[in-house]
Amino acid sequence: MSTASPPAAAPAAARLKRVVALGASAGGLAALEEFFSGLPGKTGMAFLVATHMDPTQPAMLAQLLQRVTALPVSEAEQGQRLDPDHVYVIPPNKIMTVAADHLQLASPQQPRGLRLPIDALFESLAQAWGARAVAIVLTGMGADGTLGLQEVKQAGGLTLAQEPDSAQFDSMPSRAIKSGFVDLHATPKLLAEYLLQQPAESLKKTADSAETGAGLTRNLSGILALLKSTGRHDFTHYKRSTLSRRIERRMGLHKLASCEAYEKLLRERPQELDLLMNELLIGVTGFFRDRPVWQRLQNEVLPQLLAAQVNGYEFRAWVAGCSTGEEAYSLAIAFTEAQEAMPERAASSLRIFASDLSGDAIARARRGVYPSAISGEMTAQRLQRFFKPEQGQGQGQGQYRVVGSIREMLVFAKHDLNGDPPFTKLDLLSCRNLLIYFTAPLQNRLFPLFHYSLRQGGILLLGSSESIGRFGALFDPVDAQLRIYRRRENMGGRLVTEFPCRSNARKPPSSKEPLLTDEASRKPNSLQIAAEHLLLQEFAPPAVVVNAQGDILYINGRTGKYLEPAAGRANWNIHVMARDGLRSALDAGMRQALSEKRPVQLQGLFVQDEAARQAVDVDLRTLPSVDEAGHALLLVAFNAQPLPATDGAGPETKATAKPGAHGRRSAALIEAQLELQRSKQELRLLREDMKVTQEELQASNEELQSTNEELQSTNEELTSSKEELQSMNEELQAINVELQAKLDALELAQSDMKNLLNSTEIATLFLDKELNVRRFTEQAKKIFKLRDSDVGRPLGDLSSTLEFPDLQTDAKETLRSLVSSEKQVPTADQRWLSVRIMPYRNQNDQILGVVITFVDISSSKQLEAKLKAAQLAPELAASSASSGATAPAAPAAPATPVA
Repeated sequence: MSTASPPAAAPAAARLKRVVALGASAGGLAALEEFFSGLPGKTGMAFLVATHMDPTQPAMLAQLLQRVTALPVSEAEQGQRLDPDHVYVIPPNKIMTVAADHLQLASPQQPRGLRLPIDALFESLAQAWGARAVAIVLTGMGADGTLGLQEVKQAGGLTLAQEPDSAQFDSMPSRAIKSGFVDLHATPKLLAEYLLQQPAESLKKTADSAETGAGLTRNLSGILALLKSTGRHDFTHYKRSTLSRRIERRMGLHKLASCEAYEKLLRERPQELDLLMNELLIGVTGFFRDRPVWQRLQNEVLPQLLAAQVNGYEFRAWVAGCSTGEEAYSLAIAFTEAQEAMPERAASSLRIFASDLSGDAIARARRGVYPSAISGEMTAQRLQRFFKPEQGQGQGQGQYRVVGSIREMLVFAKHDLNGDPPFTKLDLLSCRNLLIYFTAPLQNRLFPLFHYSLRQGGILLLGSSESIGRFGALFDPVDAQLRIYRRRENMGGRLVTEFPCRSNARKPPSSKEPLLTDEASRKPNSLQIAAEHLLLQEFAPPAVVVNAQGDILYINGRTGKYLEPAAGRANWNIHVMARDGLRSALDAGMRQALSEKRPVQLQGLFVQDEAARQAVDVDLRTLPSVDEAGHALLLVAFNAQPLPATDGAGPETKATAKPGAHGRRSAALIEAQLELQRSKQELRLLREDMKVTQEELQASNEELQSTNEELQSTNEELTSSKEELQSMNEELQAINVELQAKLDALELAQSDMKNLLNSTEIATLFLDKELNVRRFTEQAKKIFKLRDSDVGRPLGDLSSTLEFPDLQTDAKETLRSLVSSEKQVPTADQRWLSVRIMPYRNQNDQILGVVITFVDISSSKQLEAKLKAAQLAPELAASSASSGATAPAAPAAPATPVA
């Protein structure tokens, strides 16, 4: 992902600092006026405005914005060049894009409801201007602009959004902010101020431009160590250029000049760590991204995989770095369509494991709900078949949810490619545009891991900027240009695969582990250590250390008589492993020991194992230390007790049979008494537990009653608000009707004014105080070379047929002195015009410019010339007569000679 501006934008860089695109919909006029009113006349930036407009009605947005800003505002034209300090507004029924420093207009292809002009403008701006692009999402309904923000963010540009609380309709800015691609959100006025304060260079600065050498590495390492120590993630093996670029974005937003200052900010504001984590884990994805790859995959690769296996085979695929799930769902859709083309493989299925490091991205992927903007990423047939529309939250805008048949094919999981074990026995592994962020050592470790995860003949799919490098012996290229490879057996010898593992992984405890596991226990260095070790092993009672949930953390001695692993998956919990006779007593005793914080002794318990019955007393004591979560630990010790004698002591004869029977009755009585005592103790504990539970239920009942009352009050408030909204809606409808009537009257008045001015056949030119063109009539086009786009151009820039070099000087004098002037001026096409310059006054008698009228007086000049000629005719005749009397006689013709 590069943040450098494309070469096409380089020639315009000297003229333009940045190009700012603003997208708005419902309620956008107020937000745009607030934004532009806070901008000065000189910014060095060009501004593009895209809104959702009625394609059948003429637009007045340019004129309305011109009232509040000193910047020239005009409707965009095809091929128009971007100039600094100028605002270009999208025309109705057009899609506006940017190519280098020129505007491109095209008619929309989609039906009316599916147009996304803001996304189209943002995406073209990201491609053309890269880090010099700025995208701003203002108030509006729907989700237009969110996908475009993603492209601008990926290109290194600045992304802003209006604060939803300040927006008249918060659907568009809210969706943009929730997407995670917005650098800053505030009111339109604050966004304008921030844009002026943020230097353009800070948006395109690379990692090597701020700090170089060991200083940058050391400071960056401190920030990465802070992220790792706080449990976010270990970015040690990520490319420093990418990390530096994104960290410097956060530094630029906070106006910090050094990594030390930003590290201090991270320590003071833990929430900034989460924002930085989201910045570093930006997922740029989409449905069927890179269409040629998906076409080759669906038309050739997937059919080959289906044909290679029997019908009913379950294929396995892994999409590593799935982000919000678009690529994983695309794979499921492509597999479904490829399978339908092969009816003989209809019983086969696909299980896709989609993983990502970002928990928020995985949560969004699990929901399978996407904005309506995805309609531009796939065909209408796919959208209708594999997605179902539903009403979105916020303003009732449409969303699309993946259908259940596709969603059931996917399993989403949070997974660290660098630290967690991989998925195995895969038929397809997609890891696109993820390896480019890793350093070479990590990439070299992942390719053998991918080879191990794939089955023989499995497919590896990489991104357009990635390749297998020196691991050509592991993969055969299916299409090297599209980065599709097939696994093959390692031909270079035995492959050594380094499996990822976490350093803090804990092994389950084992009853065979000795009490002392350090080096001193295995190799005693002193008699004392050896003696203590022997005493603990041989004479200490069997015991375990458990946490509050009963998970066994440590085992001492032989506990097999009392604890037994349960069948099935290994579960190291004392409540599951306790043998019959101990389970209920341990549960009650542990609760008592934890609640009362004192030793508890359970006596008279009997355990029945496979060999015989065993009497045991259990001691429970809290330990002074706690576990990692801060919970108390318990020591549970098992003390074996002898069973009561079942017959007389010593050898007895038949004559002493009665004492033996009496002994058996006494032993049975003692056992019954112990059992009764234990039952009473359990009953007492159960009563205490029931009393505590009853109190908790009573408290919960009171809380629920309170909550119910609050909900009833809220319901009443909502009902009242609904009535107020209905009333407000009716008022708004009435106001809308009035405004529409006023707009119709204004349109009629403008038509009358235009017809009136044209009917006079007088060329008229309206100028503002800076002598820029505000309006002109059709007759003026015969004198000046004017077009509709010339509104806003200075008078001095206009070429005309007038032979009147002092026109601009006279207009300034009229504007200064407020005295009208009139002159007769010739033109280059042999005409005469009467030029009259008058001040322009509004209804409040304020001077807003000048009005210049041009009246054709060529016929008058011709008549005047004829009259003058008629008056001079007698004088010319008399002058001719007097000239003839004094003239010499003409010479006579020579005579003809005679023979």
